[in-house]
Formats: sequence, C-alpha cells, structure tokens
Amino acid sequence: MEAQTKTLTLAHSPDADDAFMFYALAHNKVPTGGLRFEHVLADIETLNQKARAGAYDVTAVSFHAYAYLHETYALLRAGSSFGDGCGPLVVARPNAIGAGKGSGLKAEDLRGKKVAIPGKLTSAYLLLKLFAGDFVAEPAPFDQIPAAVRDGKADAGLVIHEGQLTYAASGLVPVLDLGRWWKQETGLPVPLGGLAVRRALEPALIQRISDAVGASIRFALDHRADALDYALQFGRGVPRELGDRFVGMYVNQWTLDAGPDGLRSIQLLLDRARAAGLIPAPVVVELAPA
Repeated sequence: MEAQTKTLTLAHSPDADDAFMFYALAHNKVPTGGLRFEHVLADIETLNQKARAGAYDVTAVSFHAYAYLHETYALLRAGSSFGDGCGPLVVARPNAIGAGKGSGLKAEDLRGKKVAIPGKLTSAYLLLKLFAGDFVAEPAPFDQIPAAVRDGKADAGLVIHEGQLTYAASGLVPVLDLGRWWKQETGLPVPLGGLAVRRALEPALIQRISDAVGASIRFALDHRADALDYALQFGRGVPRELGDRFVGMYVNQWTLDAGPDGLRSIQLLLDRARAAGLIPAPVVVELAPA
C-alpha cells in the first residue's frame, strides 16, 4: 500500500548550507514517501522563536534553543550542522581586543565588552557564554554584525553563516574560532543546529520525514555541482569557491547522521550549559528515529 500523501511545513534558514541540503526536496529530485514539503525560509533566531510556539512540523533549530523545545520537538538524526574544528568566529577591528589574529582571545579580554551576537538562542551565543562568561551581548541581524563592529557600534562580533568567510571585507580580523576551541576542549565536532520534528507526529510519519531528508542530503552530495548552483542563490553574493568551501564546512558525515559523536557533543553542550546556569533545566538529548 502506498504511503498517504501529506503536506508538511519545513522551515529552514535561507543560507547556502541549508539550501544545499534541501535542493532535492525543493526540486522533487528524490522520492519522499508521499510527503509534500512547504518550505518556509527565515533566519535561525526567528526559527528558534517560532519553534517555541510550535509553528512548524519540521524546523531547523539551534541546539541551544532545543533546551527550550525538547518537550514539543524531537531532533532528527539527519540534517544537523556540526563543524569539525571550525565554527562561529569572534571578529574585531585590528588590535581592538585579544591577539588580533588566530584564536588568541582570552575570556578576560571580553569582560565588559560589547559583542554583537546573532541571537540569544543561537548555539554560537551559548558557546561564547561558555567560553567567556561575562560580556555585554547586543543582538543584531546576523548579516549586519560585521558592519556593526567595523563602525564601532560593538567591540567585537560573533559571526555565523557565510560571514565566517567574508568578515575580512569589513576590515576585521578573527580573534577566536569557537569550533576550534570546542574541539580542543572536548575532541568533538562543535554542535550548532539540527532539524526538529514535532513529537506529536506518528512514529511512521517521522520515519518518512527522516528518510526524505536523508535522501535529499545524499542526492546533494552526489550531485554537488547542481546542488551548489541552487544553494549559491542564497549565499548573499559569496563567490562560488567560498560558497563551496562554506557548504563543505557544515554539510558532512554528521549531516547524514549525527551519530554517537554528534549525540555526545550536543549532550555535552547542554550539560555544560546547565552546569553554568545558562539553560533552565537538564535535557536528555535523543535522536529520532530511535
């Protein structure tokens, strides 16, 4: 018997890595088990807030935000973003704070400093809180952070998405790579975000969703040039070489299946956050399908 056709909302960021992952679903390149996805595009902090209200059937969320969503949403095994020794960057004007280059920033360098951040539910913000503790967080649209630092509206900026590769165009330098710091601390890939699915959906439907997402990611990896052509429409003018590099940073083996290392890394992030008083309650991280 064929699976019943069902329409679901699928919310994700309008960024090159998410677009790459969902190219096949957006263009009907893979079987979906009778599922039809309505794609909803919004920046990750908006999606985090919308998920707190249970707005979508399937949605990209920050792992930080999952601490507030885990009773309503489960994390899918497929569709996660992990960086292997690379991650969100803290950038600054030359010689403004820290060492000015590389990953020489110390926690005390940020004490009392104003840091532009892409949202208080992002994993990037949580990682920086775990690293530095006391700084003044100034939320800003993620794509406006480099300009805010360049213009002196913030002492430093926490950049995500393609900004990790394009900050130099604003005359800024890197002072901390949080992905590198996390790997040095834990030996694990840095956990950034994943796909969450409503727990209220039937297990068989969650399995169909997981299969469709996995098929889309595999298709993109197997048809990289075509998927990259589509993804770069969402790359905010990033050259193809940089766009390809960015996609390669965050669409990897853990995107197909977060696996034991991915699960361990997410759990450790939230355990450390709880120990530091940064999330309200302990969270036991599970991946679906079980």
